[in-house]
Amino acid sequence: MVWIKRILKVLTVIVLSFIFFLLLLFRNDIPAEEIEENYSTPQSHFISIDGMNVHVRIMGEGDPIILLHGSFSSLHTWDAWQQELSPYFLTISIDFPGHGLTGPDELKRYSLTDYSLLVLELSEKLNLDKFHLAGNSMGGAVAMQVASTRPDKILSLNLIDASGAPSSTNVDLALNESKKSDPWIFKLAKNPILSSILLKCTPKFLFGMNMKQVYADPKKVTDEAITRYYELMLREGNRRATLDRLGSPRESRIDFDRIDMPTMIMWGNEDSWIPVAQGYTLEKTISGSKLVVFDNAGHVPMEEIPTESVAKYLSFLGVEVRKDYFQEPKLMTYAD
Repeated sequence: MVWIKRILKVLTVIVLSFIFFLLLLFRNDIPAEEIEENYSTPQSHFISIDGMNVHVRIMGEGDPIILLHGSFSSLHTWDAWQQELSPYFLTISIDFPGHGLTGPDELKRYSLTDYSLLVLELSEKLNLDKFHLAGNSMGGAVAMQVASTRPDKILSLNLIDASGAPSSTNVDLALNESKKSDPWIFKLAKNPILSSILLKCTPKFLFGMNMKQVYADPKKVTDEAITRYYELMLREGNRRATLDRLGSPRESRIDFDRIDMPTMIMWGNEDSWIPVAQGYTLEKTISGSKLVVFDNAGHVPMEEIPTESVAKYLSFLGVEVRKDYFQEPKLMTYAD
């Protein structure tokens, strides 16, 4: 009987320690007003679309480019790109529902189809007849769905470490990858027990681990970026929305035969989330597309190597790289 009491004492200590640990990790949602004050900019706008106030950042003028972020991210992933693109183009970045300052959708419209419809509705709101489209990761899959739904509206397509490459057996089920290929953060969020804990006990160190996984060079991950990702996830309702989104079916309606606009594909060779092999698959699938691989980047080249990656994109769009900065740049676009 003595050994049973000892085991019970040990178990009690473990349980109490675990509860204490969870109490240390407990975090309330951050009110939307506080998040907006900290992370909105003078270029921020909240546009009403189907009952949601969608946060967008609009900078520059010229032919429009819509920029789509990936899962767990926000429009802030495009900060450096918008600064470099806006002298030549009208740039529009979006916080998808369940992300960033947009926050949750009461109707839980978080599928790729929902997001692609939102992009098209936003373009109507902004009176954009045609626009360039760029997307990273999940945003790349959304971009392909938009492009295949309304190819007449898309001037060009830029896919950056995009999800949604076709499988070898069925293009229409392109996103039904094996669960074994999911990054650990997705598996963690999909676990019913752990996800319930994460809903209120969200450790900041997980965001640091996650960012170091998606960068090729962990030294480039800054405390400021980790804090931003963390606090935007704590925005009121975003954690619940993330679990709802990841718990919904992965569906894709990409018709690759309809993607006939000029298409550039970018990939970080060190991408541990979506391997570069998927980039080569997309290049073979999308007629006339061109793949550019960056040896010194992971899953988010626009964050990790913004100068190098945006220069490639500007060249693709027809902006001449100038050796003489006193000379006006020559600009050509696919709108001509």
